[in-house]
Amino acid sequence: MNSNVPDSRKIAPFLVFFLISSMQFGVGILGFQRFIAKSAGYDGWISIILAGIMIHIILWMMLKMIKIADGDIITIHTFILGEKIGKFISSVFIFYFLLLSITILRSYIEIVQVWMFPELKTFWFALVFLLLVIYIVNGGFRTVAGIAFFSIVLPFYIAILFVVIIRYSDFTNLLPIFDHSVKEILLGSRDMTFSVLGFETLLFFYPFIQNPEKAKKWAHFGVLFTTIICVYLAILAFGYFSEAQLQKHVWPTLTMWKIIKMPFVERFEYIGIANWSLMILPNICISIWSASRLMKQIFSIRQKTSVPFISILCLIGTSLLITREQINILTDITSKVGYYLIIIYIPLLFVGTFIAKKVRTRETNS
Repeated sequence: MNSNVPDSRKIAPFLVFFLISSMQFGVGILGFQRFIAKSAGYDGWISIILAGIMIHIILWMMLKMIKIADGDIITIHTFILGEKIGKFISSVFIFYFLLLSITILRSYIEIVQVWMFPELKTFWFALVFLLLVIYIVNGGFRTVAGIAFFSIVLPFYIAILFVVIIRYSDFTNLLPIFDHSVKEILLGSRDMTFSVLGFETLLFFYPFIQNPEKAKKWAHFGVLFTTIICVYLAILAFGYFSEAQLQKHVWPTLTMWKIIKMPFVERFEYIGIANWSLMILPNICISIWSASRLMKQIFSIRQKTSVPFISILCLIGTSLLITREQINILTDITSKVGYYLIIIYIPLLFVGTFIAKKVRTRETNS
């Protein structure tokens, strides 16, 4: 691969599993059941499986494009459209990652404010959190990958503790299976978009992988792991809540935590929410790293300069969102942008890559 990334800054292939999984385990995982149930009801678990299959297909397209263009997203755009237009289109992704960072951070702060500290000031929490992000990102991509690793390994006990919910669940709620139309199930898959965003960052950090051919299987394992956890949480929620109850709870996953009781803690959801800060940390770190990497490649701005600048924009954007309605609007916008990026833009880019390859092959042969 044509890359100016030294080996000392590259990561082991297996860490791709944690990078992709950590990006997909954001705030969306805390409330996705309600969204898919609106369209697909208790057949929503089928919607998740279909969404997972679609992501595997798109991931395969991404890996094919990377192999043909021999690089990252900028190389792919340049391969198809030329250097100037390619860099211009690539620069749009800077705003995409900024939007994603603001949405994730503000959504998490809202959860903390609603469930734990109603008087918590958005600005000060965001400031402290982003200072930590700047520190991690300035440590280099290996540091970011390390945070992604720990964000999956350390809080994994939470997923295991959810088995407590089984004794209070009625899984006959899921019957009859295929009680909804194909259209409704597909709409449920579409509504999963915000919960599964993040795997597309592979297009940006691929040059930082040692033996990238070996990383392909780990990328697919990461998506498979996320899909399995989402199906697991969805089935638990569908067994625990009635459809009417499910629509009343903004964060069904958080509500299920309330039933978990331990001798040393009365409200387990406090521990869950605190642990979730570790899970959204790589979301913000990888997003801001990707945006700063683009600024370095396109505008020749050093990452040590661009990271604080992007973080300040993120802080301003997060602080301007005050009401629940504003946060919902931003989440909807991010979901739609992500949906069009994943379902429409990447397949179009895939087709464009093959067309460009054929044109170049003909020119070479002639």
